[in-house]
Amino acid sequence: MNRLQVSVQSSLDVPEAFEINLVQDGMVPLGGGVPRDDLAKGGGFSGKSGQTLVAFPRDSEKVTLFVGLGEHQDKESFRVAGAGAIRALAKDVRVALLSGHGVPPEFLAAFTEGAVLGFYRYDALRGKGFDRSSLQQLTQLVIVSDSADQLAGVVARAVSVANAACLARDLINEPAATMTPARFAEIAEEIASSNAMTCRVWDKAQIESEALGGLLAVSRGSVQEPRMVKISYRPGERTENAAVALVGKGITFDSGGLSLKSGEGMMTMKTDMSGAAAVLATMSVLGDLGVGVAVDGYMALTENMPSGSATKPGDVFIARNGKSVEVLNTDAEGRLVLADALSLACEDGAGEIIDLATLTGACVVALGREIAGVMGNDTATIDRVLAAGEAAGEPLWQLPLPDRYKKHIESEVADMKNIGAPGAAGTLSAALLLKEFVGDTPWVHLDIAGPSRSDSDERYFRKGATGFGVRTLCAYLEARSH
Repeated sequence: MNRLQVSVQSSLDVPEAFEINLVQDGMVPLGGGVPRDDLAKGGGFSGKSGQTLVAFPRDSEKVTLFVGLGEHQDKESFRVAGAGAIRALAKDVRVALLSGHGVPPEFLAAFTEGAVLGFYRYDALRGKGFDRSSLQQLTQLVIVSDSADQLAGVVARAVSVANAACLARDLINEPAATMTPARFAEIAEEIASSNAMTCRVWDKAQIESEALGGLLAVSRGSVQEPRMVKISYRPGERTENAAVALVGKGITFDSGGLSLKSGEGMMTMKTDMSGAAAVLATMSVLGDLGVGVAVDGYMALTENMPSGSATKPGDVFIARNGKSVEVLNTDAEGRLVLADALSLACEDGAGEIIDLATLTGACVVALGREIAGVMGNDTATIDRVLAAGEAAGEPLWQLPLPDRYKKHIESEVADMKNIGAPGAAGTLSAALLLKEFVGDTPWVHLDIAGPSRSDSDERYFRKGATGFGVRTLCAYLEARSH
């Protein structure tokens, strides 16, 4: 996919550049020229968040894009403004110029992040007659600042994180016919190799020999063989075992198995590997960010399909840690593959674990499409994750994880069952099952079923995958480095 090029310089002398002016609600200019009132009134522009207005030249004035910041300026309003500016210019302009004089560096970084995220398109599968040049002429954003040297690093960090989120979007948006478990594992190996990280891939035979029972149970109905992937990042000469473990659910297509989803319910199920994509994309950028802690990324990859060999409701399997799980609904499969990955992370001596998964529709009911649910067993780790989400602009909300609800997953024949009480606390019962596989290791679970996909082009999202979780994980690991 094409990526927006961003640079920082100290001079305004940028030939053929189209200038962007940031305007607060009420037509108050920020770091740029003053909007011409007559043009603004004619265009209905008042500086509200997300508004844009192209002002054409008159006399000696230059063509300018005015972008609204809204009444209250924060990093999120600058992200939205960045995306709005880039989308307004993409078809007609090659170089965009933003004056950063007097604008706080963290706001300019947020503008950059929004611009890169808003620039994203997934058009790799368009036919030969599709004219890509009609969609995007823009290639470069130039930010001008009298403190360019200090700003360059902040902007470069924003570009790296936003590009990582775009990588996750690419992985998720690709159809399941080609984004198979084996192909995902190959991409992981390529990313690890190009970033001086180690990568281990378990094929089906190794998954069987190492008793990854949950991953095997879910994969039984598919002709596509499962994979388990572990990527390890070690900064400098540090090789400590107590790494931060990132664990991602990687169901490359979820039909529901024999507990078959509806046709409509399957339409977006290529996105059920969003957690694994977020983990891989985050791993890809740790070196660029200078993360100073050891990180291991685990991705459990399989399809969930119906066939004569598929797991049946009522079947019982033994997970990696020796616990038995009764499968009463084969569409509650994500927790089963995560169970084995969590067990591996604990065996490898992880100091703390964060898992991401498009796990439950119940979380969407509770929190909607924009907010992820957060649960875990360690208050300090949960608080750090919540703070990282706040800093990254990815909304998170903590949900309880009461031990008394463990009765919801009690099985008649096994140690536990994979679904909870009908119509009650589905998100919590899923997390309680995961808790059975982390022991005393500090652990946080992110249920990203809602915000992993956008149903429309809005803010800095395109319809389709959002790459949710990447920016939070990057912020979290950067904070853990200090």
